[in-house]
Amino acid sequence: MSKKLLLDKAHVPGIRSYEVYRREGGYRSVEKAFKMQPADIVEEVKKSGLRGRGGAGFPTGMKWSFLAKPEGVSRYLVCNADESEPGTFKDRYLMEFIPHILIEGMIVSSFALGSNTSYIYIRGEYDWITDILEEAIAEAKQHGWLGKNILGTGFDCEMYVQRGAGAYICGEETALLESLEGKRGNPRIKPPFPAVKGLWDCPTVVNNVETLAAIVPIINEGGEEYAKIGVGRSTGTKLISACGNINKPGIYEIDMTISVEEFIYSDEYCGGIPNGKRLKACIPGGSSVPILPANLLLTTAKGEKRLMNYESLSDGGFATGSMMGSGGFIVLDEDQCVVKHTYTLARFYRHESCGQCSPCREGTGWMEKILLNIEQGKGKMSDIDLLWDIQRKIEGNTICPLGDAAAWPVAAAIRHFRDEFEWHVNNPQKCLTENYGLAHYADAIHVPTAV
Repeated sequence: MSKKLLLDKAHVPGIRSYEVYRREGGYRSVEKAFKMQPADIVEEVKKSGLRGRGGAGFPTGMKWSFLAKPEGVSRYLVCNADESEPGTFKDRYLMEFIPHILIEGMIVSSFALGSNTSYIYIRGEYDWITDILEEAIAEAKQHGWLGKNILGTGFDCEMYVQRGAGAYICGEETALLESLEGKRGNPRIKPPFPAVKGLWDCPTVVNNVETLAAIVPIINEGGEEYAKIGVGRSTGTKLISACGNINKPGIYEIDMTISVEEFIYSDEYCGGIPNGKRLKACIPGGSSVPILPANLLLTTAKGEKRLMNYESLSDGGFATGSMMGSGGFIVLDEDQCVVKHTYTLARFYRHESCGQCSPCREGTGWMEKILLNIEQGKGKMSDIDLLWDIQRKIEGNTICPLGDAAAWPVAAAIRHFRDEFEWHVNNPQKCLTENYGLAHYADAIHVPTAV
């Protein structure tokens, strides 16, 4: 059983309230952190090997160390709670059921970064969670963890919740900052990066909800102890949002040493696929990462068992691998249509494009139209190559990663499931009433033996 660092108290009755959270050891990391130097806290985070849990996987301690510290200029910590990636709901779970772990992590992080004002930017659709967070912040302030001269240390910190308006693009950190300033959520051109010129042109760190919550066990247990959990550069635990064709959808905390096969089929986690169906494909890290057929999901192209961690999931690059991403684990069984699924994602990204960059603005629209035609039996064989060409022209040619996020699912679908696309073209009537099925997607991969 994986060790629980974030969810170990999740099922304690009343853990949402301050009294119960404090009784169960809450805010110990703040007490410990206030006895340390801010630079030492940053060093502990570096030792932990914690990587950003929002999708990029960038080392958190390194990101903190980039923060500019000009004299007399305010610094800000912003929590990115704009969890809009389809298939991802782990941050919502933390905020809804254990809000104080986020607030505790933010207080420690604010102290380490020298931020006296911190913000939680939450997606607009999470309106009921806004109330939960504001109540938890009020409780923390009432008990002396926020406000002026916290615990007599001389450190001041205020915390505010800001609701977004339901834009996926605001999950990108610079678009988030624009929205937080009251402007349209368009991504900024980088450099300058937020660490130098962020919120109101001041040095700013933007971290994900899960990332900031992880600061609590890191300070409590020490960075080196945290780093002992997991494997290689995939240290600590990771929250996975599991959904799709599985018996036990939900949030799971794993230590990143288990295999993908164990995660899908063991009773401890997803509990296998319902109704005796077979695994066809999976998106392991949220909608924007490449989809993998069953045979490349469970084993790498080298024939090794694929594990639930950053390195193993990306083994083989985009040719035969995928990404950990935000941990949105979407399972598709043999009855699912990859073409229809890809169209659904393309429609989403077209709708959520801010329109600032023409490759993304125009390309997402064309991909949606072409995929709809193929899905409805109106496609041509040349459309598949056209789709490939369009996604190539989007990837790497936009200000923010939304263009890449729109291109990668289409590229991976064609790369691994081209014959399913061709079947739709060749069977325009049949594809309206039947699915291509499992086909060869679960066949064992032939690994050439070295001579």
